[in-house]
Amino acid sequence: MTDIKELLLSRIRDVQDYPEPGVLFKDITPLLADPSAFTALTDALAELCVRHGATKVVGLEARGFILGAPVAIRAGLGFIPVRKAGKLPGATLSQSYELEYGTAEIEVHAEDLSADDRVMVIDDVLATGGTAEAALHLIRRAGAEVAGVAVLMELGFLPGRARLEPALRGAPLDALLVV
Repeated sequence: MTDIKELLLSRIRDVQDYPEPGVLFKDITPLLADPSAFTALTDALAELCVRHGATKVVGLEARGFILGAPVAIRAGLGFIPVRKAGKLPGATLSQSYELEYGTAEIEVHAEDLSADDRVMVIDDVLATGGTAEAALHLIRRAGAEVAGVAVLMELGFLPGRARLEPALRGAPLDALLVV
């Protein structure tokens, strides 16, 4: 696991003062552009899906789509996009959540999840945990079970893990990297 961590870290670029002064942005686009690193990431996340008995993968908009879709294919699972409100046609379930300044809302197609599903949530970064927490509520409201949450990187200096703990209800939270 040390080798994959080193590989992934070597392909994540730090961008100073983005999107605003004082913020150090972790840019994963160099990782995505490197087929060896992207494959290693996909394999590691797919292995977590299999280990935790997932039957479906939920990807959180937008980078969770980039990671979640190949993970689902690699693990032999279905992929479900969780989108910002108003982006999905047809019947949806929605969940609002608190942001630092205001609220946001995400949605999933109501018929894409069932009581037979164990769902793994995939995203690139766990920061404050708001979107992931809302996704866990959506998954359960759809009648499915949460298999876990897996992310490429957890920002350990932010309270995402603590915020997610109650909503996880004992399901695992796996971060390949903690920065």
